[in-house]
Amino acid sequence: MKKDYDTEAIKLAKAVDIAIDSFTKFPPKDFTKENLDHVVKVYSEWKNSILNPEPKFRKIASLKYHIQDVFTYFQESGGEAVEYFWRLLDKENLGFTREDKLRKIIDRGKIKGLIEYDLVVDSIVAAEQEKRISRQEANQLSKMLGEFESRKQKKK
Repeated sequence: MKKDYDTEAIKLAKAVDIAIDSFTKFPPKDFTKENLDHVVKVYSEWKNSILNPEPKFRKIASLKYHIQDVFTYFQESGGEAVEYFWRLLDKENLGFTREDKLRKIIDRGKIKGLIEYDLVVDSIVAAEQEKRISRQEANQLSKMLGEFESRKQKKK
């Protein structure tokens, strides 16, 4: 069945509300009040952008970038806010699942697209520091980043 933008946007907007609720009720330990206010503001802006996109971005493909933005913290982190988020999301039955995308990329051995490239760039250092990936896996991901960049250069 083909997904339509409005239905998927409403589900993602609900996930944003749950994210904001999670951050507000269980602020991550390293967040200051300013960090929390900023994150809530950014998520609110994303929600507005999801529900009121420019006409040229009213596409399921565009929503994938928003999904990446909204879920990155909750896919790549831990703590009370993250666990609360996934419990509420599961209860709402919005169709989003928890997955370790970085692990999938490592296991596959290749970065497939720009979204995955951005994910690796944004999370490689933190993942290694938090011991979610080993030094060897971080090196493997760095190599994959280089290979992806080379492929992009060849296309130009």
